[in-house]
Amino acid sequence: MNAPTRPQEAIPAPLALLAEVTHRCPLACAYCSNPLDLDRRSDEMDTAAWLRVFEEAAALGVLHVHLSGGEPAARKDLAELVAGGARAGLYTNLITSGIGLDERRLDELVHAGLDHIQLSVQAAEEEAGDRFSGLSGSHRRKRDFAALVTARGLPLTINAVIHRGNIGQVEALVHEAIALGARRVEIAHAQYYGWALKNRDALLPSREAVTGMRATMARLRTETAGAIVIDYVPPDYFARYPKPCVHGWGRQSLNVTPRGKVLPCHAAETIPDLEFWTVREHALAEIWESSPTFNAFRGTGWMREPCASCARREVDFGGCRCQALMLTGDARNADPVCTLSPHHALVEKMAGAEPAARPPTRRGYAAPA
Repeated sequence: MNAPTRPQEAIPAPLALLAEVTHRCPLACAYCSNPLDLDRRSDEMDTAAWLRVFEEAAALGVLHVHLSGGEPAARKDLAELVAGGARAGLYTNLITSGIGLDERRLDELVHAGLDHIQLSVQAAEEEAGDRFSGLSGSHRRKRDFAALVTARGLPLTINAVIHRGNIGQVEALVHEAIALGARRVEIAHAQYYGWALKNRDALLPSREAVTGMRATMARLRTETAGAIVIDYVPPDYFARYPKPCVHGWGRQSLNVTPRGKVLPCHAAETIPDLEFWTVREHALAEIWESSPTFNAFRGTGWMREPCASCARREVDFGGCRCQALMLTGDARNADPVCTLSPHHALVEKMAGAEPAARPPTRRGYAAPA
């Protein structure tokens, strides 16, 4: 892919940095959005490199750092990373399974300046939670960890990824989040990248189930108002229009991988011929403003029809480039989720397909709990 010329419009400062500090994880979720080729521990950036990235991010205008993985607790220097983000003036949010974080380590994170925790929960009851996570006892450990978090007054969000196996537990998941003391719950359908794409035929729910879930979400928002905030991320394959991927490519956020590659979105490495600069070789500001990858789909100048003349071109920015590639073979095509896309029939066919009879493939290596 030839690098386009840099857009002429002013490039806004990014608001958020997703710091994927490791791909190591004690869980083996079949819907994991990490790449199939996971970065190994030997490839991970060291503490000093991450602290420099946080300082550069703050100088660039970033407000939030989301510490993610894999499981960030797999890193022994997690408290140092939190402290570095806090010193840089960033709002620090930990995205975690809770596995590997006991009371002592949690207190270290609080002391380091951690602002918020997002805890993943796979199901509303123990057997299913352990089965979906691939780790026996994980559901109970998550509940115990949530109690530690709320006892310290730290804001807690529960994240639940929805797929064919747990879509019937959505109402129970919301009430579980309330029982755990969460202030917010994010109910988000699986995004079909990485391991989730590999398992799409086993994970994608039926159209009828999705329709019922939308009605359930609307009712629960009314019934639980004042008790919890519900964020609902609907499934792409059943939408009329696509979501604006990361609020528009190169507009609001950036990802740094464990080995230091800087991506416009979590799955960007699936697009061939993009040149990914790293923070080992370039300053973060230089990457954000000048790298060919961040400018590849920034703005609207790259668009083909029907996106180029569409009234929604600065609403959804053509949808997801990675999804366009995966479903049509060309990242410059309109996201086929859109009903205006000439490739929309592909999505309609997938949304109506029967589920696979085989069990899903588990994500790759797992670190010891």
